[in-house]
Amino acid sequence: MSNELLEALNIIEQEKNISKETLLEAIENSLVTACKNHFGKSDNVKVEIDPQTCAFQCYQEKTVVDEVMDPVEEISLAAAHQINGNYQLGDIVRVEVKSKEFGRIATQNAKNVILQKIREEERKVIFDEYNSKEKDVVTGVVQRYIGKNVSINLGKADALLTESEQIKGEVFKPTERIKVYILEVKSTSKGPKILVSRTHPELVKRLFESEVTEVKEGIVEIKAISREAGSRTKIAVWSNDPDVDPVGACVGMNGARVNAIVNELRGEKIDIITWDENPAILIQNALSPAKVISVIADADEKSAKVVVPDYQLSLAIGKEGQNARLAARLTGFKIDIKSETQAREAGDFLDYENDYEEDEEFDDEYDYSDEDFSEDTADVADEADVKADDIDEADIDTEADDTADSGDEE
Repeated sequence: MSNELLEALNIIEQEKNISKETLLEAIENSLVTACKNHFGKSDNVKVEIDPQTCAFQCYQEKTVVDEVMDPVEEISLAAAHQINGNYQLGDIVRVEVKSKEFGRIATQNAKNVILQKIREEERKVIFDEYNSKEKDVVTGVVQRYIGKNVSINLGKADALLTESEQIKGEVFKPTERIKVYILEVKSTSKGPKILVSRTHPELVKRLFESEVTEVKEGIVEIKAISREAGSRTKIAVWSNDPDVDPVGACVGMNGARVNAIVNELRGEKIDIITWDENPAILIQNALSPAKVISVIADADEKSAKVVVPDYQLSLAIGKEGQNARLAARLTGFKIDIKSETQAREAGDFLDYENDYEEDEEFDDEYDYSDEDFSEDTADVADEADVKADDIDEADIDTEADDTADSGDEE
C-alpha cells in the first residue's frame, strides 16, 4: 500500500506540479476527518506519515483513568496494561486506529478531502504561474466565441478576450494561434480568471522586446508609445550605445524585425522615431513622415506650435487627425499645426519676416543715390577720355616720326 501511494504521489507531483509535502498534508487531514466521522470527534487524533516511504500511522491519545467516562479520550488502567504494563493513572496512551475500521461514509469523506486539496493546490499553482506573467505577452489557441467574447486556451488555463479588448474588424478562427497581452489574473472559486487584450499599447512593446535583441538586453529603450489598435502605432526609441542605431535595430535587416510584428498585428502600421530630450526635436520626429519648418514648444504649458509647408499640412495632420493625435500622445504635448501660409497670416511665423527685415537694413547701409552714381560715372568717363587722348597723340607722333625716318633713308 505504501509503495502504491508513493508512486501515485510522484505522478501527481509531476503532472500537476503539486509538491509531495502538500499531498501528504492532504492525506493527513483526510485521516483526521475520517476519525472524526468514525468516532464523533478528532481532537485527540494524531497521524504520522513517513515522507520517504509514505508509511502512515493513525492513533488516538487517551488518558489512563480508573473509570472510563469517555471511551474516545479515556482508557482504563487494565486496558492500558494490555498495551504496556508500565502505564499508570494519568499517563497518555497511544491507541492505534486501523483505517480499515472506517466505514464507507468516513472513507468517502476522506477521499473527498484529498481531492479537494488537490484541486485547490492545482488552482493555486495555475494562478501563481499566470499571475507572474501578468503584464506580459503569451501565445494562445483560439477555442470558440462566447457571444462576442473569445475563449483562448493558454495551455493550463483558459483566458477571455472581451469585445472591448479586440481589434476592430479582427476575426478569429478556431485552433488559430495568436499572441495576447495578459491584463489581469483574478483568483475565483472556479479557478483563475485571466483577462487578455489585443489592443493594449504594451502588446507592441512586448513584441519588440521578444523580436529585437537590443531591446530585450536594454541597449535600445522604448521611451514612449502611442497606439490606435488595428490602424497605426508610433514608438520613440533611444540607444544607450552610440554605436547602435535605435531605429535601425528595431527595423532589422530589410525590415525583417518590424515586419514580423506587423504581421502578428494583422497589418497595423508602425512608425519608429528617435527619442530626444529636446521637446521641439521630439515633436518634429513624432510628426514623421511629414516635414516640419519650425517648432515652438512650451515645456511648462506642455503645448507646441508647429509650422509645416503648405503641401505637407494634410500629411502632418493625417487621416482624420490620426498622425497629429498619435504624435500628441507620444510626446505629451498639445500640438497646434499650421501651414506656412496660415502661420504668416496669423502672425505666428516670424522667422522669415525677421530675416527679410535684416536684409533690408543691410541693403540700406550700402545704398547709393542716383546723383552719386551719375557723378561717379561722369568722373570715370572723363578720366577715360583724357587717357585716350594721351594715348592717341603719342601713337600718332610716333608713327609720323617713323615715316619721316624711313623717307630720309630712302
